[in-house]
Amino acid sequence: MQQNLAILAETRMADVIHLDYRLITILGRFGIEFGFGNKSVEEVCLDYGVDCRFFLEITNSFHNPEYFPQKELQRFNVSLILDYLRNTHEFYVEIKIPEIQAYIDEMEENASSNQQKSIVHLNQFFREYTEELREHLSREDESVFPYIRALQKAYESKEVPEDLYQEMLKDPIRTYEKNHDNLEIKLSDLKNLIIKYLPPISSKDCRKLLFELFRLESDLENHARIEDKVLIPKVIMIENELLEYHGS
Repeated sequence: MQQNLAILAETRMADVIHLDYRLITILGRFGIEFGFGNKSVEEVCLDYGVDCRFFLEITNSFHNPEYFPQKELQRFNVSLILDYLRNTHEFYVEIKIPEIQAYIDEMEENASSNQQKSIVHLNQFFREYTEELREHLSREDESVFPYIRALQKAYESKEVPEDLYQEMLKDPIRTYEKNHDNLEIKLSDLKNLIIKYLPPISSKDCRKLLFELFRLESDLENHARIEDKVLIPKVIMIENELLEYHGS
């Protein structure tokens, strides 16, 4: 399969950015800064202590939606996957959401009196959506991810603390699995509100806002794909093995 990949270990990191500018944000999630000269992906990953194989699978799947190495990604350590997901949450909360909010605030500030009501409604809708998204991400960071790390620790040590065993019996991962759909629907509703029902405003502002919303949606879909198809099946496998081990 490797010969079909756009990004390889020997690819120059600078060429990765030229290939797909969206991967700039992915580099940030791995803590990789600019200034890598003509170094290859493998060399840069070595400089930053990044697992090169994991980096390649993530960047190739982000670049090409048709490429998704589910089984390969599931072979990586849970901590590696969780660190990447958590850094992605940080990108949403600290960069992407404030960026889009600033666009909407600017539109509201520049709206005429007959446009004001619709823009205020749009702003309120986005604030409600982002509040729900923040709560979702916070719940993952503060509750779900620590639970998964505890599972991994128990899996490696073959020792299952009683409190972890009781938590497993509540099946929290199944609940976590169902939480993405509502957020995706709300973001789609927000885009449709702008496309179909927003009164004429500055076309430039609307296009800019829609472009950023579509980019956020695409990023969130990729993020959810890793959680739903890689992390959750891996965690369920670990849970089942631990339950079996505890019961034996």
